[in-house]
Amino acid sequence: MTNSAHLPLQGRTALVTGVSRRKGIGYAIAVRLAGLGADLFVHHHRAHDADQPWGADDLGPVRDGVRAALRPGAAFGDMGLDLAAPDAPERLITAARGLTGSLDVLVCNHARSGGDGSILDMTAERLDGHWSVNTRSTLLLTSHFARAFAGVREAPAARPGDRRAFSAPLDEHATGRVFWTTSGQIHGPMVGEVAYAASKAALAGLTPTVAAELLPYGIVLNTIDPGPVNTGYLDPESTDRAPETIARVLAATPFGRFGRPDDPARLVGWLSTDEGRWITGQVISTDGGFSLGTGG
Repeated sequence: MTNSAHLPLQGRTALVTGVSRRKGIGYAIAVRLAGLGADLFVHHHRAHDADQPWGADDLGPVRDGVRAALRPGAAFGDMGLDLAAPDAPERLITAARGLTGSLDVLVCNHARSGGDGSILDMTAERLDGHWSVNTRSTLLLTSHFARAFAGVREAPAARPGDRRAFSAPLDEHATGRVFWTTSGQIHGPMVGEVAYAASKAALAGLTPTVAAELLPYGIVLNTIDPGPVNTGYLDPESTDRAPETIARVLAATPFGRFGRPDDPARLVGWLSTDEGRWITGQVISTDGGFSLGTGG
């Protein structure tokens, strides 16, 4: 990276998905990367939030907020898209790359919520709905990003157990960065969210495999588990959780609060810079100790 310590992402272009709400994690990540100097392209799908208890946000202020965080001269673009469509990932990568002619950072923050259930009332439609958005589109976004970043036209076939030899050392200061987001299913049960947990667990399980496949092309992949972050779904006026349940969970948090969107955003921002260049293929939790179960 040939940029200053003050703006470590200057000259690099980032795509952040799921930037539909100012209370959301995607918005916080976009603002963080913008503040670090990146050119920003954001994806949103407002129709999804309109069907949720917390409701949809006005995209005008969402765009304005990200623009306000941009450093002077940085470019901004956005696109509304339902990532359940099979061709949506390729379309989004193409549009994001068109902002500046290159794409260096991909943050797959989007997720389908709601319409879930337990194993006893699970349906093929629910499973497929969550898989198509949370898992399939993330994998395809990553594939198209990698081809664009590395200029790959025809990737060599890989057989089970293959390990690619490095013909020359990678330039550790010029790597692309990919971030996936998973959820708390790696630490404990998520009762009533079987489809969601399954789709996110697949990403956590695939992280080392895909990271190993991307690294020879100069791309670093890590997955972020943000823990319980209040993006509006825990607010009294917009939650679908019982008040006593929220109170019980809050009592088990070491710092007496749920996560805030800026908590995972700070981690993604740091890992996107040269300071985070040595970390790859990891599933990293940023939950303030919630998963340690220290509450009494």
